[in-house]
Order: sequence, then structure tokens, then C-alpha cells
Amino acid sequence: MSLTFHWFLPTNGDSRHVVGGGHGTPATASGRDRPPTVAYLSQIAGAAEDLGFVGALTPTGAWCEDAWLTTAMVSRHTERLKFLVAFRPGSVSPTLAAQMAATFQRQSGGRILLNVVTGGENHEQRAYGDFLDKDDRYRRTGEFLQIVRELWAGKTVDLVGEHLQVEDARLARVPDPVPEVYFGGSSPIAGEIAARHVDVYLTWGEPPAAVAEKIAWIRALAEEEGRRVRFGIRLHVITRDTAEQAWAEARRLLAGFDTETVRAVQAGLGRSESEGQRRMLALHGGSADELEIYPNLWAGIGLVRGGAGTALVGSHDEVAERIAEYHRLGIDEFVLSGYPHLEEAYWFGEGVLPRLEAQGLWTHPFRSATAARPEAQIPFAER
Repeated sequence: MSLTFHWFLPTNGDSRHVVGGGHGTPATASGRDRPPTVAYLSQIAGAAEDLGFVGALTPTGAWCEDAWLTTAMVSRHTERLKFLVAFRPGSVSPTLAAQMAATFQRQSGGRILLNVVTGGENHEQRAYGDFLDKDDRYRRTGEFLQIVRELWAGKTVDLVGEHLQVEDARLARVPDPVPEVYFGGSSPIAGEIAARHVDVYLTWGEPPAAVAEKIAWIRALAEEEGRRVRFGIRLHVITRDTAEQAWAEARRLLAGFDTETVRAVQAGLGRSESEGQRRMLALHGGSADELEIYPNLWAGIGLVRGGAGTALVGSHDEVAERIAEYHRLGIDEFVLSGYPHLEEAYWFGEGVLPRLEAQGLWTHPFRSATAARPEAQIPFAER
């Protein structure tokens, strides 16, 4: 089985520096360096498609552009790349969401994946009119996914739940294929929802021992439900021809973090009720000391950015080795990003993916198509 790699569309803006914020905190000023226009995001999407990424995650929240609208527009400039659209169940009815996903699936040729984000920040949820507490948001997510999946199966749905109610709900046209559902969460109730409803459980980039514990936890819960779940991990990457070059880039990014920005972002993230965000913060404790928390795993991104806060840093061989290590634990899908996203996609795609292919861990999903496009064979440095 070939590993699956996804890239990231920075709809909060891109830069040669880390674009901080997220999880209830605004994007930092570096996000204005490369605004998230459809033209620029389409460049990133096209590069990801050529290099062999299967999909691209698009975030959700007040700090970025809307994921549904943006990916619908960018999809017109790509042919095969899928879009892992993040959205919050509390912001839209389950019937409408099922219909939106079905429409996207038909109009794009089967290229939507759904990343369900329950939301860990009460203050941001309330800005969108959602006043449930965290556990109730997860319970609502379970009801939401139950309704959506039954609608996608062509059923007529009547449900009176604790948080959601639909009557005589049905879709005129069901999606084919049914979109896969991705989901992350580290709290006990998040594990229950994942075990019952999702296809791929996502974890942020913690050290391998912690990731192994999460996999065992979710796998056991899914087995109790008579289900099997695949596993993915969300990481940044800084990969270069040599380890020295990669760590020099990490130091350059770190040098761009001013003390006040770190303080403000950490204070904002400290309000989060997300267990996953708490675990990310604990990896560095708000300090720039001792940021390599495991060989080639650097927690520096998390000083200024919410959500995924760790990066694989090293030579192409070292990064490939760490990916293989996570794979041995049970990780089959990798959702990656790097600053800036256009250039870093090429560093990874031209540096790491060929090494994984040589090990028999990866094959290019669109090779026959890219072989027919001469420009896809020109090294990035020569374009």
C-alpha cells in the first residue's frame, strides 16, 4: 500500500516567514506577504498535483478565507488534486452540508474530502453563533455525521437528537463516490465520535511514542464499534539536501519570531479548550529553548501558530526516515505544509518522495498524467 501525501492551501496568507495565528487568534502580519488569491493558491495546488500529493487541506476559522468557496474556485485550475475541506458542523445544517459535499463531488469529478472540525475555542465558536460547550459540540458532531452518512447512503432521515433535528430529509442525488471523512481530537469524547463515524483519524505531529498511544486508543475504540479506521498525521516540513541547510532554515524562521508576537499568540492559544492544542503547547512551553523534541521533530512552529505546531526538519534522507518511522506505527496519510508553501512543496516533492519511492513506500498517483506534461518534468530550480 502506497503512503498518501496531502499538501496545504494557506488561505490565511503565505510568506517566507511563518504565518502565525489560528485557533482563535488572528493571522500574523506575515500573512500579507503573499495574499491568498485564487491565482496564487492555484499555483500551489498545481505544484502539489504535479509532484504527487493526493489532496490539499484547506483550513477553517475566522483567520482565513472560507474553505468551501476557495476550493471550489481553485478546483477549476487543477485536474486530479482532491481538496480536504475543513468545516465546522455547528455552522451549517447536516442536510445542507451533505448536499454541498455531494454537489462538490459531482462538479469536481470526485475530488472532495471532508475534515470535520468540532472547534476547541468557545470564544470563536460564539462569534459564529454557537454557544454549546466543548463536549456538547462533540455530541452534536456525532449526530451530524450520523445524518450526513445516512443521507449519502440514499436514506430518508428522521432524527430527533439532543442537538439536531431533521424530518423527511433526503438528497435528490447522492455522491458517488461517498466523500471520506477526516477528523481529529484528543479528548475522550472525540475518540468516541471518531470510532463511530470517521474514515481517517488525524493527529498532530507529536513524538512517535505519543502517536503510538493515540493510534492504539482509537483503534481499540473502533474495534468495539466493529469498524476499522485509517490514521494520518499533520506536520510541517523543512527538508533540504543536507541537515545543516535544513536546520539553518529553521533558525532563520525562528529569528523572525519577535517576543511580543510569541507572547500574544501563546496567550491566545492558552484560552483554547482543545486537548490537542494543549498537547502542542506542552511540547515547547512557550520557550524557544530545546525545540528539537525528538530527532528531526522541531516544535518551533507552535510558538506562533495554532494547530499543527511541529515540523520535520533535516536532510531528505532524514525526513524520509522519520516518515517511515511514523508509518511503522500505523500512519498511512501525511498532511504536510511548509513556508512558503509553493517552494517547500518542491523541496519535499523532489527531495523526499523519490527516496520513499525507492524504498517501496510510495508511488506517484498521477504518474501517467504528469508524464504527458513536459513542464512537470523540469526541475523547479530551472523553471
